[in-house]
Amino acid sequence: MFDLNLPSYPHKIKLVDKKTMIFDEFRRCYVALTPEEWVRQHFCHYLCQEKHFPALRMANEYSILLNGRKRRCDTVIFGADMQVLCICEYKAPTVNINNEVFQQILRYHWALQAKYLIVSNGLKHYACQIDYEQNKAVFLQEIPDYSNMEANIQP
Repeated sequence: MFDLNLPSYPHKIKLVDKKTMIFDEFRRCYVALTPEEWVRQHFCHYLCQEKHFPALRMANEYSILLNGRKRRCDTVIFGADMQVLCICEYKAPTVNINNEVFQQILRYHWALQAKYLIVSNGLKHYACQIDYEQNKAVFLQEIPDYSNMEANIQP
């Protein structure tokens, strides 16, 4: 797989019917190992280990209804009040993070009303806080620690 700008973690990979699978500890099952999934698994572990996100408040492939169509957010993170705190969108390392990617996560945001949005391709990571008073996204210098997100404090 790809080298990422994220810490490695002890992952479990196996071959099933000639298809490479990786164990997703958050969904508690093996899933197809794609470049995007490689980023998701590393990023979720980074959030838990480095940014102190509680694993039990993270949902991968979270289903939502958007304009009458079923969509899936890559990762949704809930606050202590079980309201959506953050939405994460992942892309393969070969995919440039551009306006189209941000438009995708913004559509999810309008359905879920998250306080934070994070986009990563495993090499570059972007985080923004939603300013509801001024109706804009404020890009952050770094991904906040979970406790700062909960308190709605920028790092």
